Amino acid sequence: MTNDPNQPRVGFIGAGRMATALATGVVKSGFTIADRVIAADVLPEARDRFAGDTGSRIADSNIDVLDQSEIVVLAVKPQYMQVVLDEIKTHVTADHVIVSIAAGVSLHTIAATLGTARRLVRVMPNTPCLVGAGAACYATGGGASDDDAALVGRLLETVGIGFRVPENLLDAVTGLSGSGPAFVYQCIEAMSDGGVVAGLPRELATRLAAQTVLGAAQMVMQTGEHPGVLKDAVASPAGTTIAGLHELERGGLRASLMNAVVAAAKRSGELGDS
Repeated sequence: MTNDPNQPRVGFIGAGRMATALATGVVKSGFTIADRVIAADVLPEARDRFAGDTGSRIADSNIDVLDQSEIVVLAVKPQYMQVVLDEIKTHVTADHVIVSIAAGVSLHTIAATLGTARRLVRVMPNTPCLVGAGAACYATGGGASDDDAALVGRLLETVGIGFRVPENLLDAVTGLSGSGPAFVYQCIEAMSDGGVVAGLPRELATRLAAQTVLGAAQMVMQTGEHPGVLKDAVASPAGTTIAGLHELERGGLRASLMNAVVAAAKRSGELGDS
């Protein structure tokens, strides 16, 4: 692909796994080219991995990232965010779209340092973006326009799906899609354990469980049917599936998963307040 001057210049402050996944997505999708992606990180191993995995460039400093980017993704841990904001605040201009993927760091906090007129977007991604199957939501603040929101939405869609929401819903997003992969992993592990109890070898049981979850998720996404309708289509009268579903109801699976999402969302709000 040629170097098209109309393609965005995307910079990352922080070159960890999430930043590397996003950079890989924007390049593979054609959102932009590798030569127009740049990152900085204090850890040499993170910089090397980012460059090796994405074919993109490495900056000498965070300021270099700003100088060479239009979209700047703040991909640092929440506890380091204020240090980074203080460092870059005099270099952020009206030409930058600042995208934070730091959990719990509000738009208000970012704007308090960078200014309320800056084009700010806060994103809650999740780890499956590492394999191009992310589920993210984002909220805009400061001087961010609808066009800025659409641009960030397109960026997120290079590694999965992205939805624009009011910022006050991001804690709920964190509880559902942010923490949700861990809940699903536990379900996969439990289903695999059940297969082993029933006599299957462990490796086969785990692969069958994971593929079953993947296939069921694709059915929901592709058919547009309510999960309850798809469930009923599998559960024949007096059959094996309804017997299993009965046990799940006896064990309180539905309530436990609902409570897990609510608990994670509540904790996200507590961390944001701290």
